[in-house]
Amino acid sequence: MKLNPFIIDRIVREALEEDIGQGDITTDALIDSAVKVKGEFIAREDFVLAGFEVAKRAFTLLDPEAKFTSSYKEGDWVHKGEVYYFALVEGRASTLLKAERVALNFLQHTCAIATLTRRFVEAVKDLPVKILDTRKTTPGLRHLDKYAVWIGGGKNHRYNLSDGVLIKDNHLSITKGVTQTILSLRGKAPFLGKVEIEVKNLSQLKEALEVGADVIMLDNMGVEEVREAVQMAKGRTLLEVSGGITLDNVRQYATTGVDCISVGALTHSAPWIDISFIIVS
Repeated sequence: MKLNPFIIDRIVREALEEDIGQGDITTDALIDSAVKVKGEFIAREDFVLAGFEVAKRAFTLLDPEAKFTSSYKEGDWVHKGEVYYFALVEGRASTLLKAERVALNFLQHTCAIATLTRRFVEAVKDLPVKILDTRKTTPGLRHLDKYAVWIGGGKNHRYNLSDGVLIKDNHLSITKGVTQTILSLRGKAPFLGKVEIEVKNLSQLKEALEVGADVIMLDNMGVEEVREAVQMAKGRTLLEVSGGITLDNVRQYATTGVDCISVGALTHSAPWIDISFIIVS
């Protein structure tokens, strides 16, 4: 997955407008706009680097001549204490002061998602299972959130509601059950699209298998119930596990033989990474 520059410019512009408002009263009163300085990004903990281009854009939208130096690339581990700083920016002092918080907000957020994703991926790295994200993203930042998951080694589930068919429990509470709902969608789904359905028990699973669902999501099932579901499916369809997945239990679920595990926490609960930005000259 690549970052879309049009989306990134929109996101960053909105963030700068929100933070700067009518102008930076302090900086504009104290700092000559011609003065140039350097600023360093400091790693206060270990993390996976993701979204640095977005952080850079916060500066270059205000100062197109700002220059960046870093020996790290997206997806690299940055370790606290390995080097004093992991990236350097040089530009107008007024620009660095006005953009630093926006740049850090984006960077701490995306690195957090990438780092948590990497930990999930590494927990199951020797097993044939994919770690997926969900649509539980920060409103307005889904493009960035899903990019960070991809950088962390995860895979992207649906980007939005038009990206694929997924029959959820709330659909089933309104429609006429698993079989009829899947059959009614067969003629309406996109030509190349798969039909996925969320099931909450083995009875619904059996029905979904019999009617030929392409993907079945096992929602909030325990490990042993998931193991039984895998035996019932016998490879006839892709099985996804979702609900209640943590770093402590993800490997247990992965050993059941499911094809993929979706984790909402990747994007809604990743603790921000501690990164500082310091003006040095």
